[in-house]
Amino acid sequence: MNISIMQAFLLALMAGVCYSGLLLGIFTNRCIVLSFFVGLILGDVQTGLMMGAIGELAFMGFGVGAGGTVPPNPLGPGVVGTIMAITLKDQGVTPESALALSYPFAVLFQICQTLIYTVCAGSSEAARIAVENGRFKRFKWFAHTTFISFFFVEFFIALLSALSMEPLRRFVEMIPNELVQALTVAGGLLPAIGFAMILSVMVSKDVIPYVILGYICIAYLDLPVMAIALVGAVFAMIDYYNQEKRQELSMTFAQQGGIEEDGI
Repeated sequence: MNISIMQAFLLALMAGVCYSGLLLGIFTNRCIVLSFFVGLILGDVQTGLMMGAIGELAFMGFGVGAGGTVPPNPLGPGVVGTIMAITLKDQGVTPESALALSYPFAVLFQICQTLIYTVCAGSSEAARIAVENGRFKRFKWFAHTTFISFFFVEFFIALLSALSMEPLRRFVEMIPNELVQALTVAGGLLPAIGFAMILSVMVSKDVIPYVILGYICIAYLDLPVMAIALVGAVFAMIDYYNQEKRQELSMTFAQQGGIEEDGI
């Protein structure tokens, strides 16, 4: 599949707008959102959603920085990985292998993001000085410097990625099938590793039975994801209502204890 100039421009525009949403707190920089729009522009929404789903699972864990570490950028699998999964589908590239291939791009794009933050570090102080001097046009420019920088950097990154698919296609054709299969296996493990990283932070002895139950539903009962989500919702409702009952009982006992003490 070849990407036209118009499609490349739309991909670049979409990447710039969606990733700038990171600064607005609207979560348009997530893999599932980026992959959906890439699939919509390239005419393969199904592959885009598949890529977004496995990318989202992986970056649920990788997207959380531990200590002072900086997590990879979801623009890698969200844009570059999805483009590879769609355009190189005929070469045997699956969403799993595209996820593994796009991970170096995710690290590279995160370096670019850190560079933007570094360059624009003084914009807030410059905006404050502009307001004190009554130069409001200059204040608007400095106030939006980081946002504008995000838009144009991601615009050119996505544009370059879309226009460089032909050299990448030739590179993938040179890769042996055994290595492509190995990358597929490795890419399939990344979501599991990302989810395990979340569990290592969130899991406690109170939720371990639910984790084991979910594993049984998947591995032995072979239930679909929607059925497992409904099972989880049932247990969540039971726990919620039990907490309400415990709170009511504790309030009742407290009131009864207070009446007895007053009577004594």
